[in-house]
Amino acid sequence: MSQDAMKKAAGWAALEYVERDSIVGVGTGSTVNHFIDALGTIKDQIQGAVSSSEASTERLKALGIEVFDMNSVSELSVYVDGADEINHQMEMIKGGGAALTREKIVASVAKQFICIADGSKLVDTLGRFPLPVEVIPMARSAVAREIVKMGGDPVYREGCITDNGCQILDVHSWEITEAKALEAQLNNLVGVVTNGLFARRGADVLLLGTPEGVKTVKG
Repeated sequence: MSQDAMKKAAGWAALEYVERDSIVGVGTGSTVNHFIDALGTIKDQIQGAVSSSEASTERLKALGIEVFDMNSVSELSVYVDGADEINHQMEMIKGGGAALTREKIVASVAKQFICIADGSKLVDTLGRFPLPVEVIPMARSAVAREIVKMGGDPVYREGCITDNGCQILDVHSWEITEAKALEAQLNNLVGVVTNGLFARRGADVLLLGTPEGVKTVKG
């Protein structure tokens, strides 16, 4: 089974967690695109979606799914999104697609976070995938200097402007063993919008696409 086939299997498996007549929180990325396609097959059974990126919004609307403004929704029953890495404690690194801030906002109001991923994303220790940090443009160099003091190796993601008009530093050379503490420490740096550690609000369920089928892991 190809990697894309495993992503597709995980994305379609997430339909099981979508409640009838609900507004669904929808993430961003290649695995989520499969979930959006699946969601299109039951669009008449849901009210619509809240999206974490302009790209996902366009895909949802193209399938005839109404997209609600986050400010008009007080709570979501479920949020479905992928991960660049996820560990056995259900902590994640996200933001490879530069949508981390909006993803974190949508995840924060969801009763249940369903992570969909292929088997390569499950790791023992986070950090091999560079950790994205979204920064206010004028603070990029100042934040980078602070990250160096913390032992990280920040690299400016050139040509990347987030949906919020901000920039991304990708931090290399970290083995992340205390994800919650590092998430808070980074977010306390002046000029940081947020970082790609989803530890304080990790996944509740992991649907992992494998060659043997979709495995369900619960936190």
